[in-house]
Order: sequence, then structure tokens, then C-alpha cells
Amino acid sequence: MVEMHLLSVNADFHYDPIYALGVVTSFERFIEGYRPELDKASIFTALCQSVRENPDQYRQDAYNVLEQAKSLSISDLMDKMKQAASGQFNEGILFDTLQKIAQNSRFKYSRLFAIGLYTVLMEVNSDLVKNQEQRNQTFQEVSDVLSLTSDKLQKDIDLYRSNLDKMQQILTVIEETIEADRKKRQSQIAKETLTNTQEGTTTGQ
Repeated sequence: MVEMHLLSVNADFHYDPIYALGVVTSFERFIEGYRPELDKASIFTALCQSVRENPDQYRQDAYNVLEQAKSLSISDLMDKMKQAASGQFNEGILFDTLQKIAQNSRFKYSRLFAIGLYTVLMEVNSDLVKNQEQRNQTFQEVSDVLSLTSDKLQKDIDLYRSNLDKMQQILTVIEETIEADRKKRQSQIAKETLTNTQEGTTTGQ
């Protein structure tokens, strides 16, 4: 929310669907495990409305970007991205967005945009997450095409991935703790039931 607010008051920042995908994805990943589940939608709505944005637009644009990415291979994505950056027409929300970014000399980069871009790349080729050399090479190519700082992009994505790992570890610990407490309660109930049964039998005698 802090980053969204800082961006919203920055004169160079302009909303785009890849940024929206970054917001939606990071929200969903970092709030994973939150209970009650039904509250997630209202929390996301409040998050967007706090910076006077439309949560429905964020979700719809994020969905449309991923839907277009699903039909692409990594080579297709890079070829079309280069074409879009050079001003050639490429139909669809993804490449229209990339074209505007590549041709905007004052484009305001953000970590949320980086997360959105990373999510697109993972949708196109999930194996990138497993191969650091290929992943870094792809990030470098994307940075060159969009005139982004490669080191900054990779650093932000590595931080995001590291935070996801930490969140998963925390969720695992929480789940294990809940399960251990559940078993402890069941054991206690079983002992109490057995004790009550034995006392009832003794009294009956």
C-alpha cells in the first residue's frame, strides 16, 4: 500500500496493466493463508480504493494480460516485444502496454511492475524459475528492449522470490503448529472421555 501511494503521487507514474498484474499477484501471494478467506476481496478493494483506484479494473487487466501470455512461447514473447518496442503494431493488451512503456522515456519503473513482468514471464515459461542463468539472460533481454535497468529488475525480482520463500516457510510452520495443537486437543479430549467413562463405571459398581 505504501508503494502504491508513493507511485500515485509521482508525476511520472501512469497506471498500466502489467503494474496491475504485479499488484494483484503480490497481494494474492502474500495474503495466502489469511483467514477468513471471504475477507480477502474486501481487503483488496480497500487497498485499491485507498489510492483512488478501481479494484475491478486491476483484476480484469491482470487477467487479460495473463490470458494473452498463455498463448505465447518465450521466443514469441521476445520477438513480439521487440516489434512492439520498435513501433510495429501488435494486437493485444500485453503488447500495447509494452509498446507504450518502451517508447516512454519517462516511464516510472516500480517493484510492482517488476513483479507483474516476472509473472508474465513465468506464465510463458515456468521453467525460468528453475534455471537462474536462463532467467537472468531473459531479464537482461527484456531490460534492453524496454530500456530498464537490468540490475534493478533482477534485484527486485530476486527479493520478491526470496520473500515468497519466507512466506511459504512461515505458512508451513503455522500449519504444523495448528496441526500439533489439533492433535493435542484430540488427545486431551480422548483422555478426558476415558477418565469420565472409567469414573462412571466405578460409580455404577
